[in-house]
Amino acid sequence: MPETLHASEVNSKTDPSVAKQYDNETPKDQQIQQFFEIADGLKICMLNTYRNGVGPVGRSMAVAKRNGPDFLFLANKDSTKFSDLDQNKEVQISFQDAKSSQNWISISGTATTTSNSDPRIKDVWSRATGAWFGDLGDGKHTGGPEDPRMTLIEVKSKYVTYYQTDVGLLGMAKEVIGAAATGGVANTGKIRELSEQDLEKSRSKQ
Repeated sequence: MPETLHASEVNSKTDPSVAKQYDNETPKDQQIQQFFEIADGLKICMLNTYRNGVGPVGRSMAVAKRNGPDFLFLANKDSTKFSDLDQNKEVQISFQDAKSSQNWISISGTATTTSNSDPRIKDVWSRATGAWFGDLGDGKHTGGPEDPRMTLIEVKSKYVTYYQTDVGLLGMAKEVIGAAATGGVANTGKIRELSEQDLEKSRSKQ
């Protein structure tokens, strides 16, 4: 149900929606596990780099593999995102389920790139990957795992915030309509934050 908003809860530094849905009660181990589950269920994200003279630049990417709180992507080394990363290693990843749950994830992290000799390329490559590279017909640039264009971007997460819904689409609509009618604040799920320390602890448990 929409929650009543009290004047004492609002000031210039308070977002009522965040304040009402912010979750600092669920144990961090459970928060981290649910972060993993949401990411694994979505798989497609926006990978945002920073380009000098332009600002943030995003593109859709499929996650090749999640390793704890960190993410691995297969990518074409000739793409402009690599020149972005040469200038600035800081990146942002975002997931959102806009069709059903409305769950979302935002990740801030640091990216490293590898050469085509990285053995993990063969582990995560699939035939579908080749569709994004094409076979140039020279016996070398085939779109296969040995293609010299084929390389990896690995993002080590430093900060994560995510939202997990507690209601379906109908329940969300009811919350929003009820809040608009009563002056309350819609309470549709939980907003959580995972710090660099939280994420490092999760790595140590792998």
